[in-house]
Amino acid sequence: MSTGHEIAMALRAAYLAMHRRSDATFARYGVTADQFVILAALRGGCAVAQRNLARRTVSDPNTVRAMLLLLEKRGFVARTPDPSDGRVLSVALTPTGRKVYAALWKAGKPVRTRLLGSLGPGESQTLLDLVSRSMAPPDDRNSHSQDPSRTRS
Repeated sequence: MSTGHEIAMALRAAYLAMHRRSDATFARYGVTADQFVILAALRGGCAVAQRNLARRTVSDPNTVRAMLLLLEKRGFVARTPDPSDGRVLSVALTPTGRKVYAALWKAGKPVRTRLLGSLGPGESQTLLDLVSRSMAPPDDRNSHSQDPSRTRS
C-alpha cells in the first residue's frame, strides 16, 4: 500500500514533468506554462475580474497580476476598469491573445496526449475527481462531485 508521502511525491513529480514539458513547448511563443494557464482561463471570451481570475487559476493574486502585466505588454490581454466598480480590473483576451492561445493549444497537444495516454476510458475523470475531492477544502468536498458544471475536457 502506498503512503500519503509516496502519492504526494508522485503527483509532484508528474506535475513538474508536465510543467517542464509545457514550458519547453510554449517557449518558442515566448509564453510560460503559467501564462498559458491564464490565457486558457480567459478563453471563454468574457471579461473576468482579476481577483476571480486568480481564484479560477488557483494562483496567488500578486503572481497573476505580474503575469497579466507581461501578457498585457505583449498585447495578449486587456485590463479595463469594471463598469460597475471602477476599482475592479476586468481582464479579457485580445484578438491577438485569442490567436496565440489557439496556437498554444495546438502546440500543447503532444503534452496532453502524453498526460492522458496511459489512462483508460473514464480514468482521467476518475483521477480528476479523486484528486479534486481529496484536496478540496472541507466545505467544498461534496460540492465538487455534485456540481455538473465542473466538467473537464
